[in-house]
Amino acid sequence: MKLLLAGLFLILAVGTHAQWYNFPREAYQGARDMRRAYDDMIDANWKNSDKYFHARGNYDAAQRGPGGRWAAEVISNGRERVQEFIGRGHEDSAADQQANRWGRDGGDPNHYRPAGLPDQY
Repeated sequence: MKLLLAGLFLILAVGTHAQWYNFPREAYQGARDMRRAYDDMIDANWKNSDKYFHARGNYDAAQRGPGGRWAAEVISNGRERVQEFIGRGHEDSAADQQANRWGRDGGDPNHYRPAGLPDQY
C-alpha cells in the first residue's frame, strides 16, 4: 500500500511539476528582460512611451515561462507600490498596471507603441 501511494505521489508530482527546476533560471532571465525594457525606456526618452515599455518588459519576461511571469509580476507590482507611496497619481499607476497585465497575458506590446518611436525599440 505504501509503495502504491508513493508511486501515485511520484506520478502526480512529476506530471504537474516536471520543470520546476527551470523556475529560477526563468525568473532571472525575466528580471533581465524587465531591466532591458527599463534601460530602453530611459535611452529612448520618448514622450508617452512608458506604457509600451511596461507591456514589452512584461511580455518578454512572461515568454520565458512561469518563472519569468512571476518575476515580471513581482517587479511590476513592487515598482507601482513604490510609485504610489511617493505620491505618483493613482490613475497613472492603474494605467501602468493595465499595460503590465496586457504584456504578461501575451498581448502584443505594440498595442501601446507611440507613433514615431524608433524601430530599435
